[in-house]
Amino acid sequence: MPAAVANIVKSVKRKRHGADSDPLVQNKTRKTEKDVSQRENTEEEILLLEEKITHSRKNYNKITILQDYCKKHQTQSKTGITAAVALCRVFCRLLANGSMSQSREMRDNERMIAQWLRAQYESYNNILLEMLMDTNPGLQSTALTLLMRLQKEFVDNLDEPSHDHRRHEGNLRRVVAGIINSDSMELIREEFVKKYVQVYDDVRYFTFVCLNDMFKEEGEKCMNRLDAIISLLALLEPDTADKQNMDSFYHKKVNTRVRNGNSHKKLAQELWMNILRGSLSRSQRKTILNMMTTHIVPWFTRMELLMDFLTDSFNAGGSLSLAALSGLFHLMQAKNLDYPQFYTKLYSLLSPEILHSKHRSRFFRLLNTFLSSTHLPVALVASFIKRLARLTLGAPPSGIVVTIPWIYNLMKNHPSCTFMIHRKPEYSEFIEGEGMDDPFDMAEPDPMETRAFDSSLWEMHTLQSHYHPNVATLAKIISEQFTKQVYDLEDFLDHSYSSMLSAELAKEVKKPPVVEYEIPKKIFLSDPDAAKGDSLLVRLWEFS
Repeated sequence: MPAAVANIVKSVKRKRHGADSDPLVQNKTRKTEKDVSQRENTEEEILLLEEKITHSRKNYNKITILQDYCKKHQTQSKTGITAAVALCRVFCRLLANGSMSQSREMRDNERMIAQWLRAQYESYNNILLEMLMDTNPGLQSTALTLLMRLQKEFVDNLDEPSHDHRRHEGNLRRVVAGIINSDSMELIREEFVKKYVQVYDDVRYFTFVCLNDMFKEEGEKCMNRLDAIISLLALLEPDTADKQNMDSFYHKKVNTRVRNGNSHKKLAQELWMNILRGSLSRSQRKTILNMMTTHIVPWFTRMELLMDFLTDSFNAGGSLSLAALSGLFHLMQAKNLDYPQFYTKLYSLLSPEILHSKHRSRFFRLLNTFLSSTHLPVALVASFIKRLARLTLGAPPSGIVVTIPWIYNLMKNHPSCTFMIHRKPEYSEFIEGEGMDDPFDMAEPDPMETRAFDSSLWEMHTLQSHYHPNVATLAKIISEQFTKQVYDLEDFLDHSYSSMLSAELAKEVKKPPVVEYEIPKKIFLSDPDAAKGDSLLVRLWEFS
């Protein structure tokens, strides 16, 4: 018997426990399948509730059930989105068939039903606004689409469509307030502008209205959202302000003000003035100045309103001054604005720091534009040339290699200034021995009174002996014949210590430079056999 039992035990195969037989895996799989099945059942239930509400007024109270599903968007986003879309279809049908409208001829029970539906409509809008403020981009995009869809149906099916104020008192105002509530909602702001504000003229018009109303009603609270408002306006295409015929509308019925391009400009001008009058930080001011000529000036019908802001920005100093002068020059050139102190303010920016600044490239690009006119007074041009030539004496090589071609180009455009190069002063022998005072007054703030034209460009001759070979070679172009038409400044603007060093290291050495013509046998100790005696190091120091 024991032998038989042993044989039976040996013949039984051991059951292998794989992944399929693992109880934890099986439980997880069952749980997943259960969740999928439950979610599918929930979605079917939502669609069934929508169908019941649509077919019978008796089922209106089931709207609250769908709203409960919507409120689960934070934990069950797919269920929440499905319920939100279903409710949107429900309310769109109710708005279209007039079930939510109220009139004096209505019976009391019908009026109560309409009021109840209005209350549920408002509750649903609040849920969508919560979804819009969610951190999930999918929820945000869905909420924006549904809110704008409800806005369209609400406006198109009003009892009194002539009341335009209802357009922005509805969902549009809440949408605008929501997307500027946080600086982190950049994606949804971009979607709102690209899909609605940029495409539809009436949405853009009432967006301006909403923002202006917020400034009037909320005041300081609205000023805390300036970054979001500025980023919203910056997303508009620059040519939007030039549009005169407004023919793209999101709503069916619009009045003449919405169709008038000047009405859009008036609202945008008022909006920008509300922003410019606020307590702007330096970064906000800089952002506005950088978009001044492209996104702000086209909306203004009264350019003089921008003068105070641009002047204050210039007085702030630094890169703000340069950006402010860029806006002023655009107004002078394109809008015929009179600003007589422009070149005096520009001249004051020529300080020693400008050739060391990280904004040097941008400065020279703008300076090249500002002084491009051949109708400028010779004394004015000579002052700019002379002052920059003087500044090169203490500038880094990367700043000098930009200044020299710029001076060459300016003298090429203003041949009268070449007299500053070839001037031969009286009593030259005395001057060579004793020297003379330069008549140029570096401290004079008015470029017309510096006496630069009575001076000479001796600084360029000095730079021909510069320690850097590239600078010395480039400075010699001033002493040669002006055969080259102009230099392309872009070839010199991006030079720096790093780029100039890299260029030197990349050069192919044809002949190795001679460092020592005689290799010393001893460096730190005295060498009696040395032909020229001990080195300077040994003579000055004693090494024991």
